[in-house]
Amino acid sequence: MSTWGTRGLRGSFLEEQINYTIERLRESRLALIQKIPTPITPLAIDKESRHITLAYFDKKSTVDYLGAVQGIPVCFDAKECAEDTFPLANIHEHQVRFMREMEEQDGVSFLLLYFSHRQIYYYLRLSELEGFLSRRTDGGRKSFCFDELTPGYFLREKKQMIPFLEALQMDLEERG
Repeated sequence: MSTWGTRGLRGSFLEEQINYTIERLRESRLALIQKIPTPITPLAIDKESRHITLAYFDKKSTVDYLGAVQGIPVCFDAKECAEDTFPLANIHEHQVRFMREMEEQDGVSFLLLYFSHRQIYYYLRLSELEGFLSRRTDGGRKSFCFDELTPGYFLREKKQMIPFLEALQMDLEERG
């Protein structure tokens, strides 16, 4: 049983930025993407603020976001990193399995990483992630470094939005 409490605000900046971005994309009719809530069971609630202060996760969730971009099914998970090395342990097998299944249905799966110390986002394609996971399985590194990532998939915020549709377009073009 996983417990939620002190981890509750981790990644909240990234989540706020993504939520702002997907709302603007919805308003402009470019995409319809929703945040998938993680199912929890509250154990303790602060009576004054009515906020959950302690809970456990009911089950493993899949990914953070699910939707469609111009008719293309997409799913992605958001991860924040405060250094140049990202531990693969932060990506769970059930998430990767769901992402693979999405791609088997002609969808697109990716991770949206935020390197907070650099204030830069990265669109990590599932194929790129699979390479890092294979390396780990073969006895290699259990992480990947910022310098190993494909330069064209780094994203800088534009008008408070994360321009991940540009990377998605590039990803689709590379797939043929």
